[in-house]
Amino acid sequence: MADLFQSAGLDRGAPRPLADRLRPQRLSEVVGQDHLVGPEGALTRLLRSGSIGSLIFWGPPGTGKTTVARLLAHETDLVFEPMSAIFSGVGDLKKTFDVARGRRAVGQSTLLFVDEIHRFNRAQLDAFLPVMEDGTITLVGATTENPSFELNAALLSRARVMTFRALDENAIQGLLARAEDIEGKPLPLDEGARLALIHMADGDGRASLTLAEEIWRAAGAGEIFTAAALQEVVQRRAPIYDKAQEGHYNLISALHKTIRGSDPDAALYYLARMLDAGEDPLFLARRLVRMAVEDIGLADPQALVVANAAKDAYDFLGSPEGELALAQTVIYLATAPKSNAAYKAFSAAKAVAKQGGSLMPPKVILNAPTRFMKGEGYGAGYAYDHDEPDAFSGQDYWPEALGRQHFYAPVERGFEREIRKRLDWWEKLRSERRGE
Repeated sequence: MADLFQSAGLDRGAPRPLADRLRPQRLSEVVGQDHLVGPEGALTRLLRSGSIGSLIFWGPPGTGKTTVARLLAHETDLVFEPMSAIFSGVGDLKKTFDVARGRRAVGQSTLLFVDEIHRFNRAQLDAFLPVMEDGTITLVGATTENPSFELNAALLSRARVMTFRALDENAIQGLLARAEDIEGKPLPLDEGARLALIHMADGDGRASLTLAEEIWRAAGAGEIFTAAALQEVVQRRAPIYDKAQEGHYNLISALHKTIRGSDPDAALYYLARMLDAGEDPLFLARRLVRMAVEDIGLADPQALVVANAAKDAYDFLGSPEGELALAQTVIYLATAPKSNAAYKAFSAAKAVAKQGGSLMPPKVILNAPTRFMKGEGYGAGYAYDHDEPDAFSGQDYWPEALGRQHFYAPVERGFEREIRKRLDWWEKLRSERRGE
């Protein structure tokens, strides 16, 4: 029905959102994606070759994925067939493929654009494979999620992934300037408010234009908004962050690695990013505990104590007061000496334990609660370490079939430097008492 109205020209007087009116009509008008549509961009090169093949467009919202797909169809004389994975099922796919086969029979090819393609399940994604292979369709799928995780390998092997980037400040400035030209009036913002608007858009071109429309609607005659007034007029968009998706894992990875890399300022930044996006502070507290034992360990035994105390402090205080305890812990962990010796030692011990099977400990360290066990030699010759010189007997505690192993290698940093001295001293005593 919408197509009938459009073909009759009845939709021309209908109001259209600013983002729709500013939609590029040529690939050269697309902003912020020069690596794809610039003179030497990846898509430009494909167009020059005469064949684009099937593609997956991956990138955040509002970066031009749908627009570029539509323009590609125009540039290649393909029929543009849009579809949303949110509203489509197997039946819709079958109908679309049948129509595409009909077009192909008369020499017309189809560019099938599937928005949110990651919403399809594996069986639905597999349905694309034969029609991609026989040329019935050229698939262009759009997704905000990492294709490596969300799309199956068979589909990815038949399509090239094109990465769309969040729009930078210059690109959004350009969009706003075009909007002002079309509207014939400047945005009622001072310099600080304009910059604040760009940051609110969070790299999303469509969002920047939607916010611009809201500002024009809200402004009184001659009114100019400051950054503070802008916050009251338009509610700041939530950062792009889904606690079940890639943004969540990217930021927790960044927090972990900046703490491991001893950069407290960067670590505080990523902590603030996650809290600002609505992350569960107790999830962060649990991860800080993990970092304390994985990356600091016995180089600073207090790290685990501090991390656990931060968790308890947040439980007691809640937000926002308890968040300071997390921030303090982030600083403590980032500035602490680092060692993963305990982590590596435990991993090595698990591997040997799994490979070795059910080896019997030496009888010398086994208790003998029965006469039979005493007769079997359980506990015979055990030396009580507290009765030995230096409280160290130097006995062999390893299963005979396995022999002595070495897992823990403390580093020359922090408290582990002292542990290294103890281990070296005990090894010297062990050798002396065995006459080695």
